Amino acid sequence: MSAPPAQALFSGPQAHARGLAIAVGAVLLISFDALMVRLADAHHWDIIFWRGWLICASLGGWMLLTGRRAVLPPRRRDRGLLLLAVVLLSGNTSLFVLSVSHTTAANTVVLLAASPFFAAIFSRLFLAEPVPLRTWVAIALAMAGVVVVFGGGLQGGSWIGDGLALLLAMTVGGQLTILRRFPATPRLPLVCVSGAIAGAMAIPFADPFALSAQSYGVLLAMGLVQMPLATLMLTVATRYIPSPEVSLCLLLETILGPIWVWWVLGEAAPALTLVGGSIILVTVATHAWLALRAERRARAGLEASAL
Repeated sequence: MSAPPAQALFSGPQAHARGLAIAVGAVLLISFDALMVRLADAHHWDIIFWRGWLICASLGGWMLLTGRRAVLPPRRRDRGLLLLAVVLLSGNTSLFVLSVSHTTAANTVVLLAASPFFAAIFSRLFLAEPVPLRTWVAIALAMAGVVVVFGGGLQGGSWIGDGLALLLAMTVGGQLTILRRFPATPRLPLVCVSGAIAGAMAIPFADPFALSAQSYGVLLAMGLVQMPLATLMLTVATRYIPSPEVSLCLLLETILGPIWVWWVLGEAAPALTLVGGSIILVTVATHAWLALRAERRARAGLEASAL
């Protein structure tokens, strides 16, 4: 009996549930990112330097121990797309740190909620994947929340950090869409190389060997455990579920990220950020409920037709 095609391993109700669980787990880890950037208490380029190289070292070491290696697609165009995904991944690392350094943590994670908007557009344009109406409605409502938050940033003078966060949302949407096209391509090498690119970009601007013991401790935890695992899980999720849905899971960080920063450091979110975040939270909950109901109906229909 011939083996099922690679794409078949990453589709169906069980695969969808697996992808959703992986994406939510990744977001729980990522939600501590803004807090850890604050706790690192270092210049943003120093943080980018250590985050990038530690991610590269941790994943590179794991690949050496397990004997895993990069497997590139045969077509030159596909290899170029994967290279673009790696560049976008490295940009995510840099843009997040730069944004948190120039605006509130709440504004950064809330504006990152725009990523489903870009992921849906990119998926429709480049992958020809249909986007359900409920997803478009959810994206529109989430974008309304983003507009509210961004308006507050313009008033408070943090528009540079807010703009970087919006650019981050574009790069997240772009790389998730590209990775969705290659579900069977190993993710470890891609994330590993992206860390090296981010670390190399920071070299001209960083002074990475003059930090405190606390800074090094936080950066080690961030670069060796939290970010490699979270980024890897997020990229693996694109094997099983569409990139807009992965991006919608990221909206949970909109609520969790500012909560951790507020509890530990007492950094309160601006009033408009709370309003925009509330819009986004209700949108995520409603969309998740509608998607689950649609999944159950589809599964019931398949079971009925099989009888």
